[in-house]
Amino acid sequence: MPFSIKRRATRQIKVGSVPVGGGAPIAVQSMTNTYTQDVAATVAQINQLSAAGCEIIRVAVPDEEAAAAIAKIKPAIDIPLIADIHFDYRLAIAAARAGADGLRINPGNIGSDKNVRAVVDCARDLGLAIRVGVNSGSLEKDLLDKYGGRATAEAMVASALRHIEHLRSLDFHELKISLKASDVYRTVAAYRHLAVRTDLPLHVGVTEAGGLYAGIVKSAVGIGMLLAEGIGDTLRVSLTRDPVEELKVGYEILRSLDIRSRGPEIISCPTCGRCKIDLFNIAEQVEAALFTSQADLKVAIMGCVVNGPGEAREADIGIAGGDGTGVLFRQGKVVKKFDQDDLVPVLLDEVEKHEKDKLKT
Repeated sequence: MPFSIKRRATRQIKVGSVPVGGGAPIAVQSMTNTYTQDVAATVAQINQLSAAGCEIIRVAVPDEEAAAAIAKIKPAIDIPLIADIHFDYRLAIAAARAGADGLRINPGNIGSDKNVRAVVDCARDLGLAIRVGVNSGSLEKDLLDKYGGRATAEAMVASALRHIEHLRSLDFHELKISLKASDVYRTVAAYRHLAVRTDLPLHVGVTEAGGLYAGIVKSAVGIGMLLAEGIGDTLRVSLTRDPVEELKVGYEILRSLDIRSRGPEIISCPTCGRCKIDLFNIAEQVEAALFTSQADLKVAIMGCVVNGPGEAREADIGIAGGDGTGVLFRQGKVVKKFDQDDLVPVLLDEVEKHEKDKLKT
């Protein structure tokens, strides 16, 4: 019997045109690492991320110049933009008025109740959503004292519930919540505790996950555990890397759980002593060429002409090579032989034909 995930029921909000929660597809987010004040660089990166599948983008707003830049960035991009605010409530208001589609704040670090109310009133008037972002490194002092000086999962949940209650008391309900720590167990425990205490949509991720390898592993395990339990309405993979890599990992996590897919699924063998082609380089070429493809098919890249087609019989299209010969196969059956040097172009041509044939039908 196939594994089936029952998603947690949440109320739906909208970030710009993107629905979050309430059964909507789990949205994949990222954050720019350009200086937001550099409009050209920020627009270029956002559009690159959009092409890679980013559905909601977040930008840092550390000062008034960055807040004002949003007014120039928004007309040049095609996905919703969230302004990331710390400490200065006036920047949240300025970013909202400049055209941001949502705000990411921690109400506990933007000052008095008067300041929080001013941000909430502005967001309500402009129809914006707010993400309450609770991080283990920025909990309120009284909660740290209560939980023995440690940012436990329970302390993080207490902080989130406090902020939720505060904003709801101000008659603001377009909320989503995130609870992030840099370790998997605490992050997962916090989301589990909160998920049974609120119906608000949850943004999931493991913060400060690290570089490429550590970050991928932590994110895949943490985010994957939560999604498998039906927890999560939007996600971001946090990597100390080009944010495009965050999107690749995010979609692969979703694909691995059969939740969402974007573009071709590429499978390849790990290589062994039978491999007589430069499979690493071939796989990289194919991945780069199909990076923005929306083709819905499974593509196999195998290193052995003898065993490759059979081992990858579930693939819609595949290639294998060795001893100067390349083969193209479909569902495990060889349909074409050719020179080994043409492995990549033959495969890409076949993917293109597949898409053209699909459009005709």
